[in-house]
Amino acid sequence: MSSEPVIGVLAMQGAVREHVAMLEEAGARAMPVRRAAELSEVDGLVLPGGESTTMSRLLETFELLEPLRARIAGGLPAFGSCAGMILLARQTLDGRPDQQQLGGLDVVVRRNAFGRQVDSFEADLDFAEVAGGPVHTVFIRAPWVEKAGDGVEVLATVGGVPGVADDTARIVAVRQGAVLATAFHPELTPDVRVHRLFVDLVRKAS
Repeated sequence: MSSEPVIGVLAMQGAVREHVAMLEEAGARAMPVRRAAELSEVDGLVLPGGESTTMSRLLETFELLEPLRARIAGGLPAFGSCAGMILLARQTLDGRPDQQQLGGLDVVVRRNAFGRQVDSFEADLDFAEVAGGPVHTVFIRAPWVEKAGDGVEVLATVGGVPGVADDTARIVAVRQGAVLATAFHPELTPDVRVHRLFVDLVRKAS
């Protein structure tokens, strides 16, 4: 493949334009994905934030759920932010019984773990595999990883969050092979380093 991979952004909900802009700044060619035919054209896929149960229903409505599961199982690099992290997990706590999972990450994720919209917060976090100092992160109705399997690398944690009962360091960024996920929204800051990490993963996988 060329040095400019084609990376799709699942265009059901969320900050699709912002992810597209960050991916292009990070050296990829980005395109929205709503159909299975579009999914077949990409070297990697971003699953943006939004409402995870709505997004899982839309994946079924647009007949994308099974093709996406198959491509991820076949090695398609994927990056999920916030609701995207929830969709990529093998199991979700506090989700709806009919919520669908893509199973790209061997993690158990707790939905809305940090509280409601009013409990949104920002933090500067050390992020493994990202050079150049802490990453400024934006959390909005964010999940956290309750449990990570042996093959999952923990990239970032956060503790001491206002409104959370204890200071336990919560897992908020993980990678398993070419699948990356963050509980926060890197597309809502000007820092392109997390997207550049994903673009590099796509290049290596291809």
